[in-house]
Amino acid sequence: MHFTPKIVLTAIMLPGAAAFAPYSSSSRRASPLSATTVEPPTREAPGAGYVPAWEDRPGKPQDEFLKSDLSQEDLSEMWECPLTRWDSDGINVRQAQREAAKMPKCPKELRATKADNSQGIAYFTKNRNRIRQDLLKHGAVWLRGFELMQDVSGFRSMHEALGLEACLDPLHSSGLRKFASERDALYEEVNKPSLRQHYIGLHCESTTKRTAAYAAFVCFQKATEGGGRFLVADGAAILAEMDTKVLERLYDRKIRISVSNLDIPPALPGFVKEGIKGLVDAAVAPKFDMDLEMVYEADGKPGRLQAIELAESPINRHPVTGLPVWFNNAHNHARKLRDRRPCGVPEVGMTEVFYADTLEPLSLEDCQEIKRASEKHITALSMEPGDVLLVDNYRALHGRDVFQGDRFHAVSWFTWDDKPEWRGDERRILEKNAMNKVINQMMDWLPKDFESNQS
Repeated sequence: MHFTPKIVLTAIMLPGAAAFAPYSSSSRRASPLSATTVEPPTREAPGAGYVPAWEDRPGKPQDEFLKSDLSQEDLSEMWECPLTRWDSDGINVRQAQREAAKMPKCPKELRATKADNSQGIAYFTKNRNRIRQDLLKHGAVWLRGFELMQDVSGFRSMHEALGLEACLDPLHSSGLRKFASERDALYEEVNKPSLRQHYIGLHCESTTKRTAAYAAFVCFQKATEGGGRFLVADGAAILAEMDTKVLERLYDRKIRISVSNLDIPPALPGFVKEGIKGLVDAAVAPKFDMDLEMVYEADGKPGRLQAIELAESPINRHPVTGLPVWFNNAHNHARKLRDRRPCGVPEVGMTEVFYADTLEPLSLEDCQEIKRASEKHITALSMEPGDVLLVDNYRALHGRDVFQGDRFHAVSWFTWDDKPEWRGDERRILEKNAMNKVINQMMDWLPKDFESNQS
């Protein structure tokens, strides 16, 4: 059978645009676990180290909390997400663990008093330096009970008073990042009903190429029928906690993360499969602004083409403090962890984490240690309307528990406001937005209670 480039490209671009949308990288043998497992593993809800109680504070209706203040400047041409700042060579793992263990608790809770709320935006203007210092020291600050941030305009006024400068999400062009208010540089979090039964594991908002410096997550409406806690954990605490031998092995071997799959009939001739691979590499992957390699069957499934990020260290020094921290997304992306907890993404969006030196999936034992060390230090926040979590994206990792009903959280990402040489001079590239909108529409078409079958 003869395949013209046009036919092959058409076959890729329609399903492949969604297939290679990363989910928030020669043929290889399957991992020992996948080769021996007959029954699918039992799914269990992950744990958390601290679970604060709900307070059931009221909020505003959606037509009010999403109302933008048109007198404020339009931020839609925000900064591009800055390039990832890697400083991971020559780390002594044991010494790094001792240093990380000295860090204070993350997050720091800052609860509003009646007097604080009466000040409105003036509170954040007056306390800007202290809050920014706490963010650097603790890795995250939970602003709890502030009435100002119960709507879009108040939330924006808060982070502008703190001197934060908005930027694009590092995965903006993937299509999985939908604006809640574009002119306010505010993204909707993963509130889609089709993904409410999907547990989002701990991750930094980063790729090997781009990483936001800071984030501000806001709750406008907590889940109406329960669940939906926002998760945060200290990368320093996870580093200090993890078994040293496992940590040294991961650091020495490095990791690679596959961000999506495209399943192609394995019986296709080799030259056709290589042609598809080349077309995807040339036509689709660049739209996601990531450094990806297209690899066949890395996870052992015949015919599967995976988009895999380049090798990265699981430990990185913080760009400002120099502190070595656990800086990677393995807890979120490892298939052996996803298959053992609530997961509701399509198979095309199922991810995997590999040892970089052999491109074999992480062992179950290493995944279990990542899970243990990470979840021990999770704070499962009871965020309510107006609550904000400020996050140092190079220090703290975040995630989200499953939920029922409707939920509306949002987030703004920020670049380096005090280091223009790190920020760069790139502004938003509008051509990226076409793919973003197309894929978001495709995701919105999924049934509200969509569940994937990964067994």
